[in-house]
Amino acid sequence: MKTFSGKILKILGWKIVGEFPDVKKSITIFAPHTAHIDAIHGKLGFAELGIKYLFLSKKELFFFPMNLVMKKFGSIAVRGVKDKNAIYQIVDLLDNADELNIIISPEGWIKKVTKWNKGFYYMASKANVPIVVTYLDYKKKEMGIKGVIYDIQDFNSVMKQINIMYKGVSGKRPEQFALNTVN
Repeated sequence: MKTFSGKILKILGWKIVGEFPDVKKSITIFAPHTAHIDAIHGKLGFAELGIKYLFLSKKELFFFPMNLVMKKFGSIAVRGVKDKNAIYQIVDLLDNADELNIIISPEGWIKKVTKWNKGFYYMASKANVPIVVTYLDYKKKEMGIKGVIYDIQDFNSVMKQINIMYKGVSGKRPEQFALNTVN
């Protein structure tokens, strides 16, 4: 591992599998998200991959002094931002950047959900960027890239691909992770 973040991951027993794809902009989904510690592992992993990224985090986490930590780790507040829909906020960020990967946990919560938040899909669709599917597998102690979805014309088709990619991936609390129920 080449960075300080990578060395921390190695000490913790984690390995990174694969390379981040050669895309300058993306919506990058990160799952399973079944425990708060997932965010720390994820941030260490993305720092090691050496990409330009921002994590989307609940605005409730941005209180002083926690807001300073969140910003230092590359998080931005979303959901319920006054006069700003998060989807359009992210589309604006992507439109105005030469290189940026927006990282989001589509489950939206650390509790079990069977209907994932569609916001990540609409962000990718409106910004015309691919969806990079990344994972965190506690059983294998690895994180990495499952694939890239370029054809994002149909939500159900995208979710079927994502469900296939996440099949067999184990979160910290495996009972809390559910694939999205496709209509």
